Amino acid sequence: MRIATLTSGGDCPGLNAVIRGIVRTASNEFGSTVIGYEDGWVGLLEDRRVQLYDDDQMDKLLLRGGTVLGTGRLHPDKFREGIETVKANLADAGVDALIPIGGEGTLKGAKWLSDNGIPIVGVPKTIDNDVNGTDVTFGFDTAVSVATEAIDRLHTTAESHNRVMIVEVMGRHVGWIALHAGMAGGAHYTVIPEVPFDIADICKAMERRFQMGEKYGIICVAEGALPKEGTMVMREGEVDQFGHKTFTGIGQQIGDEIHRRLGHDVRTTVLGHIQRGGTPTPYDRILATRYGIHAARAAHAGKFGTTVALHADTITSIPLEEAVGTLKEVPLLRYQTAQAMFG
Repeated sequence: MRIATLTSGGDCPGLNAVIRGIVRTASNEFGSTVIGYEDGWVGLLEDRRVQLYDDDQMDKLLLRGGTVLGTGRLHPDKFREGIETVKANLADAGVDALIPIGGEGTLKGAKWLSDNGIPIVGVPKTIDNDVNGTDVTFGFDTAVSVATEAIDRLHTTAESHNRVMIVEVMGRHVGWIALHAGMAGGAHYTVIPEVPFDIADICKAMERRFQMGEKYGIICVAEGALPKEGTMVMREGEVDQFGHKTFTGIGQQIGDEIHRRLGHDVRTTVLGHIQRGGTPTPYDRILATRYGIHAARAAHAGKFGTTVALHADTITSIPLEEAVGTLKEVPLLRYQTAQAMFG
């Protein structure tokens, strides 16, 4: 059997571990070969493929962040227009199964290819942990670890200067990183996209801390968080070619409003792509490796039109349609649990 794989969307700690799991399993268990397409769907359209060998270089991938295949995004219209090119390129390479590794957008593309007759086994990837149908996506644990360490470090400087420190983390539509990092790092308030915030409530929590003698506060904010209607004026961002609204710095805007209302010294730290980079945590290396192994086995078993998923402690396969169309949001009860630690 000849398998092809690619990585698409944002880079993510653990991508190389998945590639390694696919290549080594295909080679050791089935005697199959694996090729990789560079830079995601673009490389597939342009037929930029490389042979992936089960050698010492592949073995070392486990420790590396990012993706050796490169990644990128392709506009859905161009993707759909290129279906015949995709089929021709896969046929020319003698590919029997394609394993795309990516988030909800990538898996949507994978489902569309599957619906058009291409044998697909997907692997869910995103630091945001928002892919439906799987308990956890690899990369999430690493991102939370990075964000938690940042919050840990900000406690001492915030306390030393009697400041309110705001940490803005990734999370366009969901607040899993903010929720977990906020709880693990002991943030005094956490703001997520699923629950619109009232700036008055945040100010009350911070003022209460200063009145009680704490005289500092840590707020963890997901980049996609929005205020309740009519509670705070927000700057409007532009919309990019993929339909994503450009962020205008929610952390800084919350900080400016706290300073205006309370007069406290407020500083904002935006972690940004630091959360994506670097060496994956042991948990993400293990999960990503298990995903890669299961994906290779699923391809050889002919379980096409599926994606691998984690249910409890078991790696399984689910239909692609279960993984796309609906993002896995933070349940209100989970956020209400975190609220017990606010203030």
